[in-house]
Amino acid sequence: MPSSSRIRRIIHTALLANLGEELVKFVRLGSLSARVTRVCGSVTNSDNPAMRVVLLGTYDLGKPRTRLLRESLRQIDPQLQELHFSIWHGVEDKSVMTGVTARLGIVFRLLIAYPVLAARYLMAGRHDVVVIGYMGLFDMLLLAPLVKVRGKTVVWDAFLSVYDTYARDRATSSEGGWKARALRWMERRACRIADRVVLDTQAHAALMGELHGVPDAKLDAVLVGAEAEVFPAANPGAGDRGGPIEVLFYGQFIPLHGIDTIIAAALDPRGHEFRWTIVGQGQEAARIDAALSRQPASHITRIPWVDYERLSGLMAKADVCLGIFGTSDKAARVIPNKVYQALAAGKPLITRASPAMRELADGDRAGLYLVPGNDPDALLAALERFSGERDDLPANLHADLCERFSFPALVAQWRGVLQRAAKR
Repeated sequence: MPSSSRIRRIIHTALLANLGEELVKFVRLGSLSARVTRVCGSVTNSDNPAMRVVLLGTYDLGKPRTRLLRESLRQIDPQLQELHFSIWHGVEDKSVMTGVTARLGIVFRLLIAYPVLAARYLMAGRHDVVVIGYMGLFDMLLLAPLVKVRGKTVVWDAFLSVYDTYARDRATSSEGGWKARALRWMERRACRIADRVVLDTQAHAALMGELHGVPDAKLDAVLVGAEAEVFPAANPGAGDRGGPIEVLFYGQFIPLHGIDTIIAAALDPRGHEFRWTIVGQGQEAARIDAALSRQPASHITRIPWVDYERLSGLMAKADVCLGIFGTSDKAARVIPNKVYQALAAGKPLITRASPAMRELADGDRAGLYLVPGNDPDALLAALERFSGERDDLPANLHADLCERFSFPALVAQWRGVLQRAAKR
């Protein structure tokens, strides 16, 4: 157990991290709310009133999903009111957050966050819809009831099932254990409070409906997309052709990604014909690194982590990118960030065929190779196929697919969600 002096330092650090900024916002909020109300009144056409939106909660701006949601809402409502308290800054993978200091820091931030956010929301100006972003499970339980008291509509971007992720996919808690049962109860309660529950794929939406009895009419799916300014489209044939094909994987080392399949393919004799760069950390990193250390692997470059802003540079050096190859039920329901990012950058991509991927692409197409999960031979066969046809790939690779998750498309999808929610 940490000493009392260490606990005091933790509390002090947690308080200083956010409290000063939030108190300034709180003090200014009264006059700000009045100004926002006047501005909204001056620009609203009574025949076609603009939808006023509040983005509320402890949403994680470290996630591309949340940043793209925020930018989409700004397009829908230029006067968007953001009532945010940062909890997750610097926490890339919550499943491996260890140590008393880190956990107590989050707890104390939460204890500060909800009274501040509740007061700020109750003083917020005119609005029609409140959006609660990922990960907003506690926000739904503690803040959404205040939204209902004010008679407003609540849209919850659940994004995924937290219960399914931690109890089933990552198996960090037994499904029959008290933690899993508590998560399931909280998630079910949050779904009941929300007027609209949004997931990233139709497959995930169906799961949420099955788990918690959410009616289909209350569920929506909005694709994640990619930040085009970070992953600009490039010519897939622009790389160096003088050496072995460069294969890139990056991501958290979690069961969903099927890292074992990638390692098995890379260590196979056929895999030695390629150069592999594997970037990531997380739940399974220690085991994977131990496996790599037991065999000669000079053709494999292992990088613990790369900052988000540097990923596009790493991707530019790769000839082909890898998605996910896990066999879990969740792996079949998700289209991960790395898939959208590779497609947006115009890079050849190999990933698992799944119901979720079929929502985006019906099957193999130029530069997109869909393979079974947990099949290193299929992964190697896709790499060999790419090697034989890379010179014939078009310059505007994946352009038609990218239209489906372009920023204007995301704005249109979110606008539809808000409009349907407002008709509840």
